Amino acid sequence: MTRRPAWLAAAPPATARKRPAVTVTVPGGLGLASERARASMVDALRRLGVRDAGVLDAMAQVPRHAFIDAALASRAYEDVALPIGHGQTISRPSTVARMIETVVAHLPAARRADAQVLEVGTGCGYQAAVLARVFGQVVSIERVRALHEQARGNLRALRLPNLRLVFGDGHAGVSQAAPYDAIVVAAAADAIPDALLEQMKTGARLIAPIGTTRQALHLVERVERDRWQLTVLDAVRFVPLRAGTS
Repeated sequence: MTRRPAWLAAAPPATARKRPAVTVTVPGGLGLASERARASMVDALRRLGVRDAGVLDAMAQVPRHAFIDAALASRAYEDVALPIGHGQTISRPSTVARMIETVVAHLPAARRADAQVLEVGTGCGYQAAVLARVFGQVVSIERVRALHEQARGNLRALRLPNLRLVFGDGHAGVSQAAPYDAIVVAAAADAIPDALLEQMKTGARLIAPIGTTRQALHLVERVERDRWQLTVLDAVRFVPLRAGTS
């Protein structure tokens, strides 16, 4: 196993940038499944600086309201994180778009259809669905059995044959499908697990929130077989990445 670089422990997030909040207004009287409602959300993402056409198109196609409790459906297209049960949340649309845009940036459009991607933390399945609209093959792992089953139910109607859901400990990744062109971690750890670093292709990107009381998105690029490069990005707030299964 390649020796872990010392700097891949949690880096001080003090230099992380805070991104401005955005209000997504869904036009009154529209059904939440309306394409116009999602278009309003995507317009807001553009105002925040999201530029990748593939990411924006995927966000426009995936119905976020289908992944949350009906009692919260009126807030489905606001730029807010919402509870999904079991102490977990569905991330803000701007966070989902930002993370995916960051890891896809190194892949030309022609390569995305063949790209293999790992998501750590399926949650309700929303981000996995967006990833499956951007990349050729997506594997998503979830440690909470009830959420794993919930995501299966949420995703059934979308019929995404290129998306595979796995129940297990995200710290271990999914070695059977490795190596990956990109890895997206949807929960915060003190440091990036070694197994995830080893499952990156040379040239791959990994994005993850790192930290406890203060968190920031960290972008890791595997520039050579035994060399990684780290960039600290935005200040964020995520639920913790826990070990084991439940």
